[in-house]
Amino acid sequence: MGLSKLGQAFTAREIFKLVETDMRRVEEKMGLESISSVEAVTAINRHLQKSGGKRLRPTLVLLSCQLFGEVNEASIAMAAVVEMVHAATLVHDDVIDEAKSRRSHPSVNVLFGNQTSVLAGDWLYMQAFQIALRSRNFRVLDLLIGLTQLMVEGELLQLERLGRINISEADYMELIDRKTASLFNVCARLGAMAGAAGEADEAKLGEFAWNLGIAFQLVDDVLDFTSREKILGKPVGNDLKEGKVTLPLIYALEEATPAERLRVEMVLRERSYEHVPFAEILAMVAKYRGVQRAMERAAMFTERSRVLIHQFPDTAFQRALLSVTELVTNRDH
Repeated sequence: MGLSKLGQAFTAREIFKLVETDMRRVEEKMGLESISSVEAVTAINRHLQKSGGKRLRPTLVLLSCQLFGEVNEASIAMAAVVEMVHAATLVHDDVIDEAKSRRSHPSVNVLFGNQTSVLAGDWLYMQAFQIALRSRNFRVLDLLIGLTQLMVEGELLQLERLGRINISEADYMELIDRKTASLFNVCARLGAMAGAAGEADEAKLGEFAWNLGIAFQLVDDVLDFTSREKILGKPVGNDLKEGKVTLPLIYALEEATPAERLRVEMVLRERSYEHVPFAEILAMVAKYRGVQRAMERAAMFTERSRVLIHQFPDTAFQRALLSVTELVTNRDH
């Protein structure tokens, strides 16, 4: 696709069409780099790649690079790196959460067991860093090391807070900053670096992506209440059943009665909806506008990201990044 879309919004299909050829190169690189001398690791990596996903993070790398220059080997490599890091975090998350499915497929831990899955996730992390190391660019490594530390801290914070009902909005925002927004930020900055952007533009694009990442996670947590399993690719209401209190519920709990809070505590304690149906929790969240308020919060971060991306020249790639903000807010999975 050329620059005929200037000044117009892109659909999801058009955005991914814009990076389609380069994404195939990313997929090929991931396939080659995910082969291990240990058969189980290779099998797990193939399962992850076959399971697909939105590929939003490598798309951010590619589009960010093209704001400043053409796609090159560095941007292809960084796009593969961020998707491998993301895949590693998903493997570890599914082990910790004892998840049964991911993207409508059996989760890795179900197919291969927890011990093998954890080690395969570790292998993916290290392989991603090995690819990054080939760039011989210390700034790239600084970004990735800092990112990994933040994401691990986020996972530890989440573990500490599992099953707790007294989670504040500040607690929640701290968590999604580490677990989601920090990765979006690094995706954009790595892409900008590959496109030879100046440091000020790199930082601004990173801020755009950070706000986008916060909005993405807010919508993700809303969808856990409002979507359907067939669309979402995993069970709805899963967060609460796993002991996680997310923003729609945090807002509802601010106004809930003591009796309603006790019902939520029962789900957190039992890790099931056997005695308190999910429909009851959903009705309580609706009663106190938890979903609506969380979506309003997401819209605030989406608007911040739009303001930032508007500060870059109007090209097809800038317009595509602007359109990504709409897709994040309006998606159904």
